[in-house]
Amino acid sequence: MDWFYGTEAPGGQGPPGAPAVPEAPLTVGEVSAIIEDLLDDQRLQDIKVLGEVTNYKHHSRGHRYFSLSEKGGGSTAAVIRCVMWRSDADRLTFDPEDGMEVVVTGSVRVYAPSGTYQIQVKRMTRGGLGEKYLLVEQWKKELAAEGCFAAERKRPLPPFPARVGVVTSETGAVIHDIRTVLARRFPVEIVLSPTAVQGNEAPADIARAIARVAGYADVVIVARGGGSFEDLFPFNHPAVVRAIATCPVPVVSAIGHEVDVTLADLAADIRAPTPSAAAELVVPDRRDLRAALGELRCQLGGALLARIAQAQKEIADLRDRLRPQRLCRKIGEKRQATADLSDRLERAFATRIERERLVLAGMRTALEGRSPRAVLARGYCVAEKEGTVVRSAGVIKKDDRLSLHFYDGRGEVIVERVDHDGNL
Repeated sequence: MDWFYGTEAPGGQGPPGAPAVPEAPLTVGEVSAIIEDLLDDQRLQDIKVLGEVTNYKHHSRGHRYFSLSEKGGGSTAAVIRCVMWRSDADRLTFDPEDGMEVVVTGSVRVYAPSGTYQIQVKRMTRGGLGEKYLLVEQWKKELAAEGCFAAERKRPLPPFPARVGVVTSETGAVIHDIRTVLARRFPVEIVLSPTAVQGNEAPADIARAIARVAGYADVVIVARGGGSFEDLFPFNHPAVVRAIATCPVPVVSAIGHEVDVTLADLAADIRAPTPSAAAELVVPDRRDLRAALGELRCQLGGALLARIAQAQKEIADLRDRLRPQRLCRKIGEKRQATADLSDRLERAFATRIERERLVLAGMRTALEGRSPRAVLARGYCVAEKEGTVVRSAGVIKKDDRLSLHFYDGRGEVIVERVDHDGNL
């Protein structure tokens, strides 16, 4: 036990000359809290660490325990413990093992039960892949700016394709699975465009295979079985993504497992979790079609029977209307109605004619009363000079020749004398 002497002790002030007072010891928990507080440094949070896996253990509950050491450091190499909980370990695309170089991403934490610090790992990749991950992120941004992943360019699949193009390796389980599913669901012609699916030459080969099959198929499946990030890396290449985005027919991607997402998946019109699922997406199930046809047949039969029943009813109504007794009765009714109408019309015409005749007689009487001939018949005559009616004695003079019009004839006279009213 440490004792402090003097006028001041760490725990507080002491009187001068007082005996030394021992400092109160820290509990183990308090020490752990201090260490944890010291480790709560941003420089130790969400960091990437490169190292070699040692003491790897896969717990029955799914957690992964291991240590990271400096690769090639020998017995003096620095070592740090790591833990990867099951929720994060389930996303691993490979199985770690002792001696494998990896890059882990996580934060340094204190494990209080053992008083040790460790890295709580969130993600783990194989060593040497860090640059490729960064390259994929760069490609993703560039291709997104080009519109390769735009939702508005996604196209629906044809409902009944005649030919299905498949871009994959000509050997292996992928093409076999696709053929099996298509044969079971809806047999169609398969146009295989073989390609390498991994390696340095794979991106250009895959792009050529897509362009080669596009003109011969109604829909294209780009597929590959599962693999590590490095195995699937060719399907992140811009050449493959652009080939999918510019393909004239819809493209379904089925690359890796469901948890694996490549840039080719983002560019495809539809992404399937497996090659078999892709085959199910591109063709309908003939069993479902048969069931739908059976239902339509029943509906059509019911509609046809209903139409026949309606037609029979209409025919029965027509037959009833055309029976001789009913026809005769109707003809008699029509004849009587016609006779009644004719009689009404005759009476109406006679009344109208009589009314019009009386109107014309009145008009004739009025016209005759105003006629010049009626005036002449009362003893008057009309004098004309050179074809113009003489209306005043002022327009004639001695020796003028006048024409006189009487009721029943005319005569010629010579004026011997003209007397005006003023002279009378």
